[in-house]
Amino acid sequence: MTMPESSQRLYFRQFLSGRDFATGDQFARQMVNFAYAIGDRVTGEVLLVDPAYAVGELLDAVEADGMRCVGVLGTHYHADHVGGDLAGFPIEGVAALLDRVQVPVHVQRAEVPWVERTSGVGADDLVPHDSGDVVAVGEIGVELLHTPGHTPGSQCFLVEGRLVSGDTLFLDGCGRTDLPGSDPEAMYESLTTRLSRVPDDAILFPGHLYSPEPSQSMGETRRNNFVFRPRSAQEWLAMFGR
Repeated sequence: MTMPESSQRLYFRQFLSGRDFATGDQFARQMVNFAYAIGDRVTGEVLLVDPAYAVGELLDAVEADGMRCVGVLGTHYHADHVGGDLAGFPIEGVAALLDRVQVPVHVQRAEVPWVERTSGVGADDLVPHDSGDVVAVGEIGVELLHTPGHTPGSQCFLVEGRLVSGDTLFLDGCGRTDLPGSDPEAMYESLTTRLSRVPDDAILFPGHLYSPEPSQSMGETRRNNFVFRPRSAQEWLAMFGR
């Protein structure tokens, strides 16, 4: 797969839970979450996306590359992305990261109360954002795209031809819409309208490894992912609206 051209300043790493970090955590291996690091190689600053499980290992990994964490980007409030309790399993997350480094946690505005309840992080540590906001890390700009559906404040991150999509969109399928705060109609609108401006040559980086490959182009995803087959909202809801 050909990666999009990007500035030499961009630092971008994908970490798979249970393989690249949290290798001793059986639950992390089962959940196959991705965490990401987005940064500026020149300034040495980095943002961590969805740091859950063994957050100290993620910090150590970027620090070994000469980078320092200056913030967190949260795609949505679920415990396997920001920490908390998931079906009785405690997951280390943003709260543990803040014990080591004091940095802002950037979340979508509608997601703030949900993140507070799940992660244990207080409102003073959260920075609420609206769709279209840009978070700068050094000279690299990360655009935040509000994509509700899986949760009210789910958001994706667009940076230099890469879309980090959390649980909004996978290479195969999309996030569930039968959970607290989810909305199937909003998911359809997010997939077909809110993400329509993301070009086909952008590379999709999802929140879980639910397919053989860890990433692929948006064009290939649109051609092959079954969630794009319905041609109307009514047809989509008949297939996925539960």
